Amino acid sequence: MSKAYNTSLIEKKWQKIWDEKGTFYASEDTDKPKYYALIEFPYPSGKGLHVGHPRPYTALDVVARKRRLEGYNVLYPMGWDAFGLPTENYAIKNKIHPRIVTENNVAKFKQQLKSLGYSFDWSREVNTTDPEYYKWTQWIFLKLFEKGLAYKQEFPINWCTDCKIGLANEEVVNGACERCGGEVVRKIKNQWMLKITEYAEKLIKDLDLVDYIDRVKIQQTNWIGRSEGAEVDFEVAGKGEKLRVFTTRPDTLFGATYMVISPEHPMIEKYKDDINNMDSIIEYKDMASKKSDFERTELVKEKTGVEIDGLKAINPVTGKEIPIWISDYVLMSYGTGAIMAVPGHDTRDWEFAKKFNLPIIEVVKGGNVEEEAFTDIQTGEMINSDFLNKLNVEEAKKKITDWLVEKKLGERKINYKLRDWVFSRQRYWGEPIPLVHCEKCGWVPVPEEDLPLTLPEVDNYEPTENGESPIAKIRDWVETTCPKCGGKGERETDTMPQWAGSSWYFLRYTDPHNNEEFASKESLEYWLPVDWYNGGMEHTTLHLLYSRFWHKFLYDIGVVPVPEPYQKRTSHGMILGENNEKMSKSRGNVVNPDEIIEDFGADTLRMYEMFIGDFEKSVPWSMNGVKGCRRFLDKVWKLQDMVVDGDEYSKDLMTNMHKTIKKVSEDFETLKFNTAIAALMSLINDFNSVGKITRGEMRTFLILLNPVAPHITEELWEILGFENMISDQQWAKWDEDKTVDDEIEMAVQVNGKVRGTIVIAVDANKEQAKAKAMEDENIMKHIDGKTIVKEIYVPGKIFNIVVK
Repeated sequence: MSKAYNTSLIEKKWQKIWDEKGTFYASEDTDKPKYYALIEFPYPSGKGLHVGHPRPYTALDVVARKRRLEGYNVLYPMGWDAFGLPTENYAIKNKIHPRIVTENNVAKFKQQLKSLGYSFDWSREVNTTDPEYYKWTQWIFLKLFEKGLAYKQEFPINWCTDCKIGLANEEVVNGACERCGGEVVRKIKNQWMLKITEYAEKLIKDLDLVDYIDRVKIQQTNWIGRSEGAEVDFEVAGKGEKLRVFTTRPDTLFGATYMVISPEHPMIEKYKDDINNMDSIIEYKDMASKKSDFERTELVKEKTGVEIDGLKAINPVTGKEIPIWISDYVLMSYGTGAIMAVPGHDTRDWEFAKKFNLPIIEVVKGGNVEEEAFTDIQTGEMINSDFLNKLNVEEAKKKITDWLVEKKLGERKINYKLRDWVFSRQRYWGEPIPLVHCEKCGWVPVPEEDLPLTLPEVDNYEPTENGESPIAKIRDWVETTCPKCGGKGERETDTMPQWAGSSWYFLRYTDPHNNEEFASKESLEYWLPVDWYNGGMEHTTLHLLYSRFWHKFLYDIGVVPVPEPYQKRTSHGMILGENNEKMSKSRGNVVNPDEIIEDFGADTLRMYEMFIGDFEKSVPWSMNGVKGCRRFLDKVWKLQDMVVDGDEYSKDLMTNMHKTIKKVSEDFETLKFNTAIAALMSLINDFNSVGKITRGEMRTFLILLNPVAPHITEELWEILGFENMISDQQWAKWDEDKTVDDEIEMAVQVNGKVRGTIVIAVDANKEQAKAKAMEDENIMKHIDGKTIVKEIYVPGKIFNIVVK
């Protein structure tokens, strides 16, 4: 009789063995085929792991363990994305240095991850706050600067008046800071920018080179927002000045009845003496400055605006004067900061025109533009458009663009919604930007040999009232000499955003202890690209875009060998609370993984997270589900009492063994972990039905289950006296011919209605099937006393007997 299944003892034992042996360390043997599996490294918060973290980690751990058993040299690394605001805020509140906060958080996270038995290569651990790591983050930034892709300019940002920090658009909700609820205003700041727009075309085009799930490709494409059209000049009446707009629909120019410019447009300041309602304009501009770009461009909001009294534009195709308005839905940061409004065929323009009683002209036939905008205009015939009349839309687009170019009133243009990346943060806990400002030389890079430029020690991390970084107050750090001319210089006091360290971490994993370069040419050539990258859907836009941009830049300067960093990208759904809501302390539905491990074991938690449902969809947590997985592992533990000699599969189980190997092997590859585990559960039922299990069957079963439940399977492997460890074995193989049943169950119909089922040989003929059917009482009941007029037999599918 087997001893009790003690999860705590077994799991600690195997975690210690794996640690001591370095079982999962990637080999330096570059003759072996490689496999690089990657998950997003976590932000180590003080709260520790939540049950959402193990879902992607376990999924890729299953893949990594399977790949090792298939003979690959696997790199499955882990590290810490540890700079950033939450740590700094905690440090300010609790008067603890953010470095100490980070060290404590990392230690907690690491202990939790190790308790789950992941096959990470801990010898390659990286931490974005380690100067030996961020030395290379700074080096990459200097390369971007050297190539003109990093520049400084004044830029309007969302400024939280409480946090004293610039916020991304995504962090502003209803004019308030998402983190603290403080008022957010628009503030002009001199910011470092990265010219990601230079890579817009490549970032779209090269999606053809990679295997990303469709919704990830769509997110990337939509965020970049490529559109083809024309830039058109509208003259400002009597000023000798032009307002340039970008439009994808130059064919609708005859329907442009007014213009709208951004409240921040420089033309307002330039002609303020000619504007009769400047007070109203200033008041409106102030109101707009309190909104984020997202709020300003929301489609379903009330339309607001002010007409500029004193300035008119001239429609270049009609020669007529049209009014110029300001409205918050036009942004200076997108396009030219000005639009032409065609209310007949754009819903937002139509609503604006109706509200302010502006003319509406139909220029593409169809609909009733007095009732609503007619927007189904991808095709159609032009009307009210002079020389474009009767042309279809595509013909009109070409003709008007040619006309604009010929008359020097516009030009063909490809535009992108993508903006350059704001790369400054006025905070302490981030990578210092390694540049010195000299009045004579301008911005000068810190010499490479002086990297890393480390953060100064400060007593106070509080953000400043004037929006400067707290570092600005450390004058003996700020004041320095110019690396170029030796004169007086001042260091940049802004730090890099958290995105910086996470934009290249996957490269450092390939060679994390290299002091001469961020990774050797040999390591990069062997390990790249990442074969499979999994992470949350919330990171498939910006993080993915930023890291692809940095990688492409490094490829262009010849330091990485492939144009795309990740060959395959998948995403997982969120784990919700039992009440089907997002887990949060305020809702009281947070599940602590430490408690699950303590009560049920790490293998149970791993198995439950893989069995919980469709990997790509959000699913609610269920303690009953956890208990069900533990009951299954109890059954696995008891199998040792049923093992009999024999290295082969028994005749009774031969087909099911091969079927299960195939099912589990294929499902692990397509993230269908729930159905793979269901197949293993079904196989245990088969073992119990037969009442015994050969050593050969047990051996295969343990190998198949090992990637999901590594501790219990290694322990049983050892108890049963199999050679070495499972991690030294080969993945199980199936024989396709043996996945087909010798016998099948077939429905028998009488006059088209199923009256029973028969079990027959898979290759049985009609006569054999009929003989078997005649043995079934229920089938005979519907045939007796009647004449059989037809028999329809489809081998392996169905037998239909027609009687009258």
